[in-house]
Amino acid sequence: MSSESTAIFTPIIDALHNQQVIAYPTEAVFGLGCDPDSEQAVNALLALKQRPWEKGLILIAADYAQLTPYIDDTALNEQQRATMFASWPGPVTWVIPARSETSRLLTGRFNSLAVRVSDHPLVQQLCRQFGKPLVSTSANLSGQEPCRSADEVQQQFGAAFPLLAGSVGGRLNPSEIRDVLTGEQIRQG
Repeated sequence: MSSESTAIFTPIIDALHNQQVIAYPTEAVFGLGCDPDSEQAVNALLALKQRPWEKGLILIAADYAQLTPYIDDTALNEQQRATMFASWPGPVTWVIPARSETSRLLTGRFNSLAVRVSDHPLVQQLCRQFGKPLVSTSANLSGQEPCRSADEVQQQFGAAFPLLAGSVGGRLNPSEIRDVLTGEQIRQG
């Protein structure tokens, strides 16, 4: 990666290390994200979204290895893993049993965690440079439509909001969500 392309990530990585919420493009809409290991950052994201912690959150990653500290991979059989891996990287979010030590701010009232390996190149680079997954939820204030451009993010959250500029992918809908143990579709993509 060139130093020029690395440079666009520096202020965003700094914001993440400073426990801030950031915005970045995903497959369909801009996402709001933060460090999943920062209680302060996750609480800030929940407050910004006016989202109850009980609902749980999604982690988005560059690869499966980034997710393993948060999920109980041993709960999956080979077929479940194969089905999940066949959809990644891509726009399918899987609900997987969480490790017992995974923060309840991430899992909400559940014993599972929603996770996705993104195929969006900027998300991939961002997670690789940060060295771990990000909490990911749509970038919109309560009652507003999700942002699909950097301009919309700045309109809703202000010009100073930490923003990784770029284009969203070509998808019209947010990711499909499925339960890895049952195969049940929780949200249509």
